[in-house]
Amino acid sequence: MYTPKNLTARLFASSLIVGCLGLLGTAAQANDFPNRPINLYVSAAPGGTTDIAARMIAEPLARALGTSVIVDNRPGGSGGVAAQQVSRAPADGYTLLFQYSGFQVISPLLLKNQNWDPVSSFSPVANVLSAPQLLVVRSTLPYKTLEELVNSDAAKKGELNYASSGVGSLQHVATELFNQMAETQLFHIPYNGTGPALNDLMGGAVDLTMTTPPPLLPHIQNGNLTPLVVTGPKRLDSLPDVPTASEAGYPELEISSWFAMYAPAGTPADVVNKIAAEVEKITQTAEFQEKAQSLGAYPSFQGPAELGEYTKAELSRWGKVIEAAQIEMP
Repeated sequence: MYTPKNLTARLFASSLIVGCLGLLGTAAQANDFPNRPINLYVSAAPGGTTDIAARMIAEPLARALGTSVIVDNRPGGSGGVAAQQVSRAPADGYTLLFQYSGFQVISPLLLKNQNWDPVSSFSPVANVLSAPQLLVVRSTLPYKTLEELVNSDAAKKGELNYASSGVGSLQHVATELFNQMAETQLFHIPYNGTGPALNDLMGGAVDLTMTTPPPLLPHIQNGNLTPLVVTGPKRLDSLPDVPTASEAGYPELEISSWFAMYAPAGTPADVVNKIAAEVEKITQTAEFQEKAQSLGAYPSFQGPAELGEYTKAELSRWGKVIEAAQIEMP
């Protein structure tokens, strides 16, 4: 489980140094921010939801601030490559991280010898977008509702398996949370990405999965997959007949991937607040909201203070699940 006591002395000392240097070096610059381009490091490769969400923000943010916002994709290390780059940058607002929640609040709980911390290394700026998960089964199985799946002998006895995009992925940890709540014994089969997992699900090698809607919707529409529940706070417009987890009797299964912006620890509050205020305006535009809906997602703005508390709460939540399920990286 994540707690501040988990920090190493070296990490703690380095974060203090970075914070102090940032305060000394950038106080004079805060009043005229920005006066040069901003680099936005994205923790995923181009084309995925993280990258798309970052670009949905970058262009209008550049217009609002009157400068360039350069998107720099730095995938790798379960988000660690981009996170490390930003955590070591000057705390002046010109270097920002666009991060996927699984990399910010799950990977740090599982990876060893990590040289950045999800809380002390960053100043939270804004949560931007959330995407719920869909729990689906292959249509050759008889289950049409979550209740039918939970009450089946196969689920109780460990005779059903589920695919995820890898050990420690949100799909993995979220389905283990479901196992704990429903007292089922769904067996985990990890894959190297969502694509291979779906291929085997469609081929009948695995029974179910939980992931974001976009890759699932075509297979639901052609009848190859049966959706049982959506883990967001409301039903999807594209699947109005599929209940939410709360409606299905599992309110604690409300889970979303979220995509947020962070700055290096010690970035001046007025700079952070200026960026956050513009991001909030962007998420309220019709263009942003329509694009989010097309991704099976929704705007989920949180300002600096709220995002900071949410990050800590998510670390605590998933830390408990990981500990109870005894999840370890291979």
